[in-house]
Amino acid sequence: MQNAEIARRRTDAISRGVGVQTEIYVDHALNSEVWDIEGKRYIDFAAGIAVVNTGHCHPRVMAAVTAQLSKFTHTCHQVLPYENYVRLAERLNAAVPGEFDKKTVFVTTGAEAVENAVKVARIATGRNAIIAFGGAFHGRTMMGMSLTGKVDPYKKGFGAMMPDVYHIPFPQEVHGITTEEALAGMTKLFKADLDPTRVAAIIFEPVQGEGGFYPAPKDLVVAIRKLCDDNGIVMIADEVQTGFARTGTMFAMEQYGVAADITTMAKGLAGGLPLAALTGRASLMDAAHPGGLGGTYGGNPLGIAAANAVLDVIEDEDLCARANELGSRLKQRLEAIRSTTPEICDIRGPGFMVAIEFANPGNHAPDAGFTTRVRLEAQKRGLILLTCGVYANVIRFLAPITIPDAHFAEAMDILEAAVAAARTA
Repeated sequence: MQNAEIARRRTDAISRGVGVQTEIYVDHALNSEVWDIEGKRYIDFAAGIAVVNTGHCHPRVMAAVTAQLSKFTHTCHQVLPYENYVRLAERLNAAVPGEFDKKTVFVTTGAEAVENAVKVARIATGRNAIIAFGGAFHGRTMMGMSLTGKVDPYKKGFGAMMPDVYHIPFPQEVHGITTEEALAGMTKLFKADLDPTRVAAIIFEPVQGEGGFYPAPKDLVVAIRKLCDDNGIVMIADEVQTGFARTGTMFAMEQYGVAADITTMAKGLAGGLPLAALTGRASLMDAAHPGGLGGTYGGNPLGIAAANAVLDVIEDEDLCARANELGSRLKQRLEAIRSTTPEICDIRGPGFMVAIEFANPGNHAPDAGFTTRVRLEAQKRGLILLTCGVYANVIRFLAPITIPDAHFAEAMDILEAAVAAARTA
């Protein structure tokens, strides 16, 4: 088979609403490498959008799933529960930041985790309103896309959003949006449109994902925590993309000195199997009546087994330290490239959650065209990259944290060549 042949079949068979970035159809993968059906090898700097932090087909994750597969694949935990579900919840309760008793709910996707966090916040507070940020991404469900702060492609054409959702600006130093302006937006919201006693939750990403990999400044996060404490509001940290060693700590919120009331997670949790969770204050998580939370596939046994193995790998292979090391090396190489590439206007991100932003050197306008050229030039040379950002002018680097040094060095050479090629295209 050829990639082009399957691409034609895909066009005929699958809704165009499911967009794809490449026409590379994968045959097999291992750690940071993937091979397509035509036998071409690529280095993967996408990791399924920060999902396989422990690499494709990590042997310990595969062994755990294989062992579970030989026992049972599904019973629905609400019907016939199983011990490793409880054990994973205990581990997450201990790992998620916050010096308070916690409880966990398992679901299937990041959007579902966010939806359930909103449900918990509303039933626990008896309030309805939710505050999110411009540039945020919280999923494609109705509540998820209502919380998301980016219209195209996530909200465009889908009609009215969910009520009682409000957005304020998110700090972006490179675009001149400060923490003070973001907080002023909150004050203006409370003065003009929303009584803070109606707010159930404020939700934010410690590092915005789809929005452009902008880290939340510490003073913003501390201010949100105080605002929530002063007004009885639930603070929700969406760690779907930042979780599980990606930012150099197990969860990004460990770097802020304050804890969220509820943390949502997915992506890196189960090494590629669909599993998500929300972990939060026990008093909040117990507010819902039995049966009010959960789902048929929530906490599927295979995903639970994989996640327990992922936590073992992160600890035993010290992937938090590895993320910091790789991120430092990546930033050093990007700075070297920047010295000859005036189109690079910013390099940012904690741990191994790093991005570069491109702008026109003349007028400083976001340059999506140049960004796309870099991605395509890298792809031609065997390196898979992802773009993001409201202006589509950011390349984010999300290689598996387990990437071997030789493959990382090879990827850096490809990236440098791709940037140079994009400048002469």
